[in-house]
Amino acid sequence: MHLGNYHTLWPSWLDRILNADRYDILIIGAGISGIGVACRLTQRFPDRSIAILERRSNVGGTWDLFRYPGIRSDSDMFTYAYDFKPWLRPEILAGGKQILGYLDETIDEFGIRDKILFSQHVEAANWDSGKATWTVTAIDADRDEQRTFVTPFLVVCAGYYDQDQGYMPEFPGADDFAGALIHPQHWPEDLDYTDKNVVVIGSGATAATVVPAMAAKARHVTMLQRSPTYFYPVPSKDPVFVATNWLLPTRLAARAARRRSHSLQYVLFNACRYWPGLMRRFLLRHVRKEIGPDVDMKHFTPRYAPWDERMCILPEDDLLHVVRNGKASIVTDQIETFTRSGIRLASGRELEADIIVSATGFNLRVFGGIRVTVDGKALHPNEQMTYKSVLVEDVPNLAVIFGYINFTWTAKVDLAAEYLCRLLEHLETTGQRVAIPRSDGARATEAGILDRLSAGYVQRGSGALPRQGDRDPWRVSHDVRHDRRMLLRAPVDDGILEFH
Repeated sequence: MHLGNYHTLWPSWLDRILNADRYDILIIGAGISGIGVACRLTQRFPDRSIAILERRSNVGGTWDLFRYPGIRSDSDMFTYAYDFKPWLRPEILAGGKQILGYLDETIDEFGIRDKILFSQHVEAANWDSGKATWTVTAIDADRDEQRTFVTPFLVVCAGYYDQDQGYMPEFPGADDFAGALIHPQHWPEDLDYTDKNVVVIGSGATAATVVPAMAAKARHVTMLQRSPTYFYPVPSKDPVFVATNWLLPTRLAARAARRRSHSLQYVLFNACRYWPGLMRRFLLRHVRKEIGPDVDMKHFTPRYAPWDERMCILPEDDLLHVVRNGKASIVTDQIETFTRSGIRLASGRELEADIIVSATGFNLRVFGGIRVTVDGKALHPNEQMTYKSVLVEDVPNLAVIFGYINFTWTAKVDLAAEYLCRLLEHLETTGQRVAIPRSDGARATEAGILDRLSAGYVQRGSGALPRQGDRDPWRVSHDVRHDRRMLLRAPVDDGILEFH
């Protein structure tokens, strides 16, 4: 049955009564994942009706939400960009505005702008086995009314963190602090930090970005961390791409850079896994060289092995350089309490601050906070296994898209989108409408889909995430070569997917 003609199965007058909009495929989220999936599906199925529901008034997801100083990618753009839309600039890392510009170009080039419905706050989705459809309810913020969408296939591209509220610990004495306490997820547009003392709490990618960006104008910036992080340097521009672009057309040079970067990331990650001691010495030796002999290496020496947590990429070693020249400093300690003028540490030291930035991460949020039910029965994601990291055990026609955490996010998104194309083609070819992953004897483990990392946000929220199984295809590999075989080459009808 051709899904493009699906609407003919439902009387149009009933749609009007129910105020329901019907689409062959419905995508939740117009961030980098939703846009990538929509482009793939539109290319493969130009005659099918596709809609993207976006809760914000702009595209971009993360890149539209976060506005803190220096916001940029923490993956190189040659691999972070879509395979079907190469990054054609020499910059290895890109700022938030550059990424939004790239996404806008992609939307227009692949003709999906008119498929995006903005200001749609999706609240619930229910699968009706009798009709073989999802009914999705959303609040249209512009019209201040509820809308209903009906689709046979639902794709959730809402990421895995809460966009409404970042993680802010309950700091003792925070109410006594006379200055501004800010979370990067909610950055004030009018914040002036010129000639101010700033303390940034945290040591992850956000802190490593904010500190050198604020150091350019602030009197002094202190990065306060409980434990150090591994840093990996990259040049601001890819010299090999710049050189090959003299000899090759830009798109060919970009594709060569993408392949090279994919290979380097794969080698780096696996080297950290197989030879952690060697890679630890390599990374720390570089830090020592850049910060000089006057800075204590204890602030740069993590307690864990490389890639147990996500590694921070530094363009031109910017963080290390502002520490070396004295515009910023790093303190490794515990917070005892906030005071009126700053922070008192467990060691007794006091840090003066006019502004404190709590770069303490985010809260995990499954399915974008959507209440998902199957025939009226609530779905509890932490009780279901994930199938090929794309579908959900026992749930019909539902894809949930997550990117890689140890590799560039979009590489996994693109593989998942291609797999969805294969699955939809299989349904059409065989005359089926429904695909449901059924356990083949695999058992759920205690591991969630992000358990490869020991980051704080994973530890806080892993229990709410879908489970991994004890065997393929229920395990999450975070290995692009393994996933390419599983998603693009293995048969769609593998005896595990049940078709109706």
